[in-house]
Amino acid sequence: MTALDDLFSGDDERAQQALERITPEDGPALRAALRDREPDRRIWSAIALARLPDDESLRALLTAAADPDPDVRAAVLHALGLRRAPEAVTPLLFALSASSPHFARLVGDALIQVGPPAVPALIAALEREVAPLVRIQLARALALISDTRAIPALFRALDDESAIVQHWAEEGLERMGVGQVYFRP
Repeated sequence: MTALDDLFSGDDERAQQALERITPEDGPALRAALRDREPDRRIWSAIALARLPDDESLRALLTAAADPDPDVRAAVLHALGLRRAPEAVTPLLFALSASSPHFARLVGDALIQVGPPAVPALIAALEREVAPLVRIQLARALALISDTRAIPALFRALDDESAIVQHWAEEGLERMGVGQVYFRP
């Protein structure tokens, strides 16, 4: 059996093991399967495409970020985070704004994986976002990425109406060693 046969076997354990055998030659078949009617095939395709470094696979994942099936979308957004591609930031932020708490956490994790290239967009989104659930994930991502460009935004987030946003702002500033005030009694 080929890696693709195992990947699409319907057996999650076999599919997981098949990921180790995926090669760039599997890319065209995986990109085609990302458009399959069967959600399970789309999910495993997304997970496998995260392992392929080519631009065509990245473009296919970016397109699939709008998949109508929430499980497929979750797999695609996770795959985009694994790719750590700056091009993934916009679709990830879009997905974050239309998320349940669980899905928002998944998207936040993907943004953290993208890392420093996501910071300018995260800062801009935190400055304009009104939904607390989204602000929480934006502040969390900035805190855990720990990029010093986020310091001014995290200081402003200390005054956020959400205690959880304030927590992540404090956490981020502490991780970067700022925000601590020392004085003589």
